[in-house]
Amino acid sequence: MITKRNLLTAAAALALGTGFASAQDCTPKHEFTTVTPGVLTVAVTTYAPHSYLDESGVMKGIDGDIAAEFAKRECLEVKAIAVDPAAAIQYVLSGQADISTGDWYRTAERAKVMNLSAPLYTDQMGIYSKDGFKTVADMEGKKVGTVQGYLWVSDLKTVLGDNLTLYPGSVNMQQDLKLGRIDIGVDGYSTGVVAEQQGALGDIQVHVGAPDERVRATMEAAQAGLPYNKSATDLGVALDAAIAEMHADGTIVAILKSYGLDGTAADVGEPRLIE
Repeated sequence: MITKRNLLTAAAALALGTGFASAQDCTPKHEFTTVTPGVLTVAVTTYAPHSYLDESGVMKGIDGDIAAEFAKRECLEVKAIAVDPAAAIQYVLSGQADISTGDWYRTAERAKVMNLSAPLYTDQMGIYSKDGFKTVADMEGKKVGTVQGYLWVSDLKTVLGDNLTLYPGSVNMQQDLKLGRIDIGVDGYSTGVVAEQQGALGDIQVHVGAPDERVRATMEAAQAGLPYNKSATDLGVALDAAIAEMHADGTIVAILKSYGLDGTAADVGEPRLIE
């Protein structure tokens, strides 16, 4: 049941393992409802560096840190639930979670069934190569691989034709790139940063793709947001206000940089939906 979080009782606070006095000492900036009073319940998918639980069960990742900061500013405890990506949205729709983390694209189709927070960051297109290529022009005349499902796939097909190979996942593409079966790989920039940090790419470099009018995703990258229930309009107001503050005070840039990204993904532009 969704109830007013400012009706949190001393018994509920004790059940959360927190002191009731400390909950009273914190003044939330907004009034809104949550699945459990005094708690932000988050359906956490595993998709590093955006969303995961650490070994102690603490919510982490770029989305996770933003959600945790929102909870802190609104005097909420965090309850993180590990979920499969296929089930995460249903957790929110069914009222089992307030929001979900996991680099969720702000799409027009998704917006039909649920609300989406203001943009957190953009999911930038990354160019992977041993030569440090950074542009779409660098790809012309070379063997290029990319992962199915990304926004840039159809545009790259137009530009590269038969020189573009599609892969079902990042690992397959990275293997072929390391073996020299393709010259360049195109995947999410953040995915590449994680792979670099784990030493999985060897001498392969990853750079954000430079803007090129032929590939829309380099001009307007997909924006990520936090999905929440259609009925939770007050929660949405609070989320959007907190996200605006975190953009203005540099919190989101700092979070991006803490995961090895350069921070430019925080330049989201005006809110937009992927059609």
